Amino acid sequence: MVRVFILVLAISLFTFAEQSVDSNATKHLDKNSTIVVSIKNSKKNIFEENCLSCHNHLSFTLENIFFKYLLKYSSEISVKNAMIDYLKNPNPDTTVMPKSYVRVFGIKKPSKLSDEELKKAVDIYWEKYKVFGKLR
Repeated sequence: MVRVFILVLAISLFTFAEQSVDSNATKHLDKNSTIVVSIKNSKKNIFEENCLSCHNHLSFTLENIFFKYLLKYSSEISVKNAMIDYLKNPNPDTTVMPKSYVRVFGIKKPSKLSDEELKKAVDIYWEKYKVFGKLR
């Protein structure tokens, strides 16, 4: 609801600026164009839309899962490949989750994201939780 209101407001301002004939019309147009662009960019990314929507409600955080992958697979490429493989074909034998967790919550369903979307989501996930370059 808030996004719709902001979008309507931005469009109204943009239209008003276009209709202005004074010397400030260009300034208003540029300013309001920026508002419209920033509203488009405020859309949730693929990771937020497809991963956080469920994982924010689980007892095991995404940060915990990330560190389990990092401990098991070590490198960025290995971690990302393992995550993508698991998300495409979840299996109790390849999960990094504890057996007790799997017994209680089970194994997730395969991701419906395309390979490209899955890669983007995992890249965002990696950037969010990686420790490399953050330790001092």
